[in-house]
Amino acid sequence: MTAEKTTTKKKSKKIRKVREGRVYIRSTYNNTQISVTDAAGNVLVWSSAGRAGFNGARKSTPYAAQRVIADAMERLKPFGMEEARIYVKGIGSARESAVRALAAAGLSITSIRDMTPIPHNGVRAPKRRRV
Repeated sequence: MTAEKTTTKKKSKKIRKVREGRVYIRSTYNNTQISVTDAAGNVLVWSSAGRAGFNGARKSTPYAAQRVIADAMERLKPFGMEEARIYVKGIGSARESAVRALAAAGLSITSIRDMTPIPHNGVRAPKRRRV
């Protein structure tokens, strides 16, 4: 028997140009996450405060959100994105600074939408106590 050599060709990634897309910002009490997608919803770039080098309580700070946006925009440069719709979700303190950092990064913002889930009725009340 002869050992056949299998060669696997690695598919070269061609970075496509995306003119407009969506930016999803998720800001919680513990972390800030961002993902940038094209118009169809395919993720191009993502980043979080942990990936930017923050840990513990510093991940949820507004400064961490600015660094997360800067990291994502640096990785987004090859795609050539110019305009974006922003979708914000969560109740963390970094929401506002993340949107400001996006505007400062040179991205043209077409709309900002708050997608924070709001409970309509809440959870069921505890059972009445009988003594």
